[in-house]
Amino acid sequence: MEWFLGFLFFFIYIALIFTACSMTFRKGYTVLDIVGIIFPILWIIGAFLPPKPGSRLHIAQETMAAQHMRDYTA
Repeated sequence: MEWFLGFLFFFIYIALIFTACSMTFRKGYTVLDIVGIIFPILWIIGAFLPPKPGSRLHIAQETMAAQHMRDYTA
């Protein structure tokens, strides 16, 4: 039973690395991303926060919104 729980928590941690950690980094919360290695709950918090102005995700969202406006108004 201990092995099962160990593997389960390990795979959950790996899933957090590839999802919440990457979202937190793309949103511009670098400190939360680094400290999240020790406290993974910070990755989840960073994934739910809105992107910082100037971050990669914010720029991508603005570009996509501008493209949609051009498509709908043309």
